[in-house]
Amino acid sequence: MILLSRRSMLGIAAVVDIAMHARPGPVAAKMLAARHHLPPRHLETLLQALVRSGILKGVRGPRGGYELAKERRKITAGDVVRAAMSSQTDEDDYVEPESQLVDVVVGPAVKKAGESFLASLDGYTIEELCQRAEEKRVFAGDPASSVDFTI
Repeated sequence: MILLSRRSMLGIAAVVDIAMHARPGPVAAKMLAARHHLPPRHLETLLQALVRSGILKGVRGPRGGYELAKERRKITAGDVVRAAMSSQTDEDDYVEPESQLVDVVVGPAVKKAGESFLASLDGYTIEELCQRAEEKRVFAGDPASSVDFTI
């Protein structure tokens, strides 16, 4: 069972992809979407949320795109999930239940479990996920993956 939303998983994948491909220049959203078999505009709101949270920075212009805003060893999967969750609009239609059971028992249990889950994700840096992707040769057919750059 996967507990992460599709948006959160795409966020982590996008940040790892950008970390691996943002040299010599930024990664265009169009290229990122193509590598993940998504419509070109599908990732834009997620990428903007990652920019607002300080994980990515956007580069404008004809050769623009996205690159990491800080070193990949300083970004965790938990950071990315928090940013992705903060911009999610699915909950706009959500009606908060008026239930003492939810307020006193279920809510606190779910909140504690969620905090543990995010703490576990904080144990994975983007650097570690990039290393795993390289070991598994995830982008072996992609010419941009042969560039190696570490700060």
